[in-house]
Amino acid sequence: MTLNARIKIQRDGFELDVQLDVDEGETVAVLGPNGAGKTTLLRALSGLIPIVGRVELAGEVLEDSETRVRVPTERRHVGLVFQDHVLFPHLTVLDNIAFGLQAQHRADARHVARDWLQRAGLEDKATSMPRELSGGQAQRVALLRTLATEPRLLLLDEPLSALDVTIRAEVRRELSRQLASFRGVRLLVTHDPLEAIALADRIVVLERGHVVQSGTPEEVTARPRSRFVADLAGVNLLRGKAHGDHIKLANGASVAAPEAGEGDVFAVIHPRAVSLFLMRPEGTPRNVWQGETENVDLHGERVRVRVNGPVPLVAEVTPSAVRELHLHAGAPVWIAVKATEISVYPA
Repeated sequence: MTLNARIKIQRDGFELDVQLDVDEGETVAVLGPNGAGKTTLLRALSGLIPIVGRVELAGEVLEDSETRVRVPTERRHVGLVFQDHVLFPHLTVLDNIAFGLQAQHRADARHVARDWLQRAGLEDKATSMPRELSGGQAQRVALLRTLATEPRLLLLDEPLSALDVTIRAEVRRELSRQLASFRGVRLLVTHDPLEAIALADRIVVLERGHVVQSGTPEEVTARPRSRFVADLAGVNLLRGKAHGDHIKLANGASVAAPEAGEGDVFAVIHPRAVSLFLMRPEGTPRNVWQGETENVDLHGERVRVRVNGPVPLVAEVTPSAVRELHLHAGAPVWIAVKATEISVYPA
């Protein structure tokens, strides 16, 4: 069972143009900033928005703009879990889960719903009303309601975004377990990199309606191809023209990097590889620039310092270094980066 989709949508000045292939048993996270088109993609796959293109699931054509095939939402065997759960407030938990089964005219709807509750460890909530549930419990019930209908394609729209941060880790573990037991195609959209990395086998990065990168979480974060991905990986990303042992940036600055190659390249510098000084450092570091501190942010036991200059970079230092260097917004500072600490790959 696979999902093969080629989707184009144009409306209100926004264009979504995505090709997506997902295998059975694979969890794919569509990751991207707000406004990237993530929810629009899910709505298109579920049949809520007409498309130009083709969607095929488990060998069945759900939509094809050329042949004018368009299977209605209720016949697509697609389950969609919304970020705000959308439980029916007037129905008990058991009846919420049984609702989709009853819509399929299943005589055993309540029996099957009770079985799903028992497997999830929520049988004691069967007669509860949605208002009596915690956020995490409501999210789990919404997922069970969808899984009970045995969809071929499971779509999750920001499944943890409505939850309090204190329970997200617990619900994330439960969601991971439930996704692993689902036999169909699994697709979730999120703007949270931790959620994508924890739940997905593969990440598809969507920006401004287009796929800019795809791969395993490790592949995507190791070689970011956009500022958004670099930010979520916590690294500095530069782009320029390579000429042998250096890279020329668009603003004219030059970055030394051994065996940079030729042509358009990305260069990644980890913040821990960026050294800061009050005075120009002695010795022969090949990458030295003077700059001005833009901001200083505490991240756990480390401090991230954003420095503007010919090569704007984020450095990661200790709190004691912040004090010794008198770092604050507007403070002058020197930056040094060893050429061997720079990772270069084709753009």
